[in-house]
Amino acid sequence: MTDATTDTTVRAIALNCTLKPSPAASSTELLSELVMDALTDQGVTSSRVRVVDLDIRPGVEADMGDGDEWPRVREQIMAADILILATPTWVGHMSSVAQRVIERLDAEISKTDDEGRAVLAGKVAVVVVTGNEDGAHAIIANAFQALNDVGFTVPSQGGLYWNGEAMHSTDFKDLDQTPENVVTTAKTVAMNAAHLARTLRARPYPAP
Repeated sequence: MTDATTDTTVRAIALNCTLKPSPAASSTELLSELVMDALTDQGVTSSRVRVVDLDIRPGVEADMGDGDEWPRVREQIMAADILILATPTWVGHMSSVAQRVIERLDAEISKTDDEGRAVLAGKVAVVVVTGNEDGAHAIIANAFQALNDVGFTVPSQGGLYWNGEAMHSTDFKDLDQTPENVVTTAKTVAMNAAHLARTLRARPYPAP
């Protein structure tokens, strides 16, 4: 039987923060799947959660009670080595669902492991953004800052985005073919995230 000290499996969890409940088609899910597929090529196992399908209560605690479903999402994040935060762009910002995820992650900011390290310090985070307007760079920057604050480590070139033409209605899911630069970037994101996750597993941050 394996345990935390012998299990070499690297795991990823993708949080799709679309505003569209299942089973509606989601461009954000499709773009995040590019990263998940590339992670599979890196030997990483992945799972996904469409956050809007769950009752995630507002707040900054690990469990807000009264039917809050964040605790089981949190459990999956804690079991993973890599977090993929995927969000559409709405009026130039990340979705309200993505913002709620970040607010709930704030509960971890003061938690530490047995050696005094931030409880999320050994985990890697990447960000995926879709939209038909500008804003992806700002969303990625804001998400990176928040995720790093709570303890995640961001790899080199850890963001993937696709922006359609402004003021038009074509979504990523409507494309006949995925642009080659998007595919290449997804592979880079996955490769760097997997490398960093394995590095942090082998050489954790020093205890304070």
